[in-house]
Amino acid sequence: MKKYAMMIVPTGVGAEHGGYAGDASPIARKLSKAAPLIVNPNVVNAAVFSGINENMLYVEGWSMSGFVRGGISLLPHKNNKIGIIFDRAIPENVLNIHINTMNAVKTVYDVDIIGYEITQECAGVEFFTSGSGISTGTVKNPETLLKAGKKLLEKGADALAVVAFFEEPGEDDYENGAGVDIVGGIEGVISHYLSKNLMCPCAHAPAFADVEIKGDIVSPKVSAEYITPTFLPCILLGLQNAPLIRKGVQEGCLTYKNLHSIVMPCDSLGSAVVFDAVKNGIPVYAVRENKTVLEITRGAINLQNDIIEIDTYDEYIKILQSGEEYV
Repeated sequence: MKKYAMMIVPTGVGAEHGGYAGDASPIARKLSKAAPLIVNPNVVNAAVFSGINENMLYVEGWSMSGFVRGGISLLPHKNNKIGIIFDRAIPENVLNIHINTMNAVKTVYDVDIIGYEITQECAGVEFFTSGSGISTGTVKNPETLLKAGKKLLEKGADALAVVAFFEEPGEDDYENGAGVDIVGGIEGVISHYLSKNLMCPCAHAPAFADVEIKGDIVSPKVSAEYITPTFLPCILLGLQNAPLIRKGVQEGCLTYKNLHSIVMPCDSLGSAVVFDAVKNGIPVYAVRENKTVLEITRGAINLQNDIIEIDTYDEYIKILQSGEEYV
């Protein structure tokens, strides 16, 4: 049975590797040379760039959770037909930039984009940082995104890209490669909501009214987001070959039994993915070199004997190359 590794870097928790703009891509690409790799979009998304490659499967967080739990299977699929949902709140000049971006990606990468739908109403996205320091937010009208998504699926889309309008974030340390991506958390909420309700691959990119490209030098970890007014290309490149979602265990699909192991930052272990992996006998490796603003270690969740701590991602690569499951 072909075994896959899974690399997760939670969104909006300030991870040292993967908390910014595609800065975990070099690690993911090295891992993918050792084993086929399932990644969440946060690992490889980088505005107009993408760290995705042919040996990676691009799977958003809700689908990852269902996959590890055993509630869904993943069907590897190439050249997905992609539909794009645009929030009605996006100003016309910003929308036009995104449409030009869509057409550029179609022309250069031959991505099969079947078209777009503008939501009937404004989605009403708000974002903020929670008391625990992670980014989160709310969507006042998620149903309007859902309706637009259904129209695109009826037109033949296999996967959905969604672009919602965001107010400008306040000044913070993000451009210096520190702190938390304040919009990342609610982006995950949006993609989870659509994936769960439409059962198809989904990914989100924000749109901002300020499309000016500033000339300031920023941290290399975030620089991909400061040279462009649109973050749409990375999600289109990821969704192009994203696996399709199927309920339950289906023949010809990947299931959690295809997982060799999961690797995560050492202090962000409180998600359902971790508990379901332990329940299903999937090894979980917690990497000490990748820390977040969370303090949810294996000790904090009483899984000292079930989760393996390792120092580096290079150590994990050696485990994958050896074919062993435990160290």
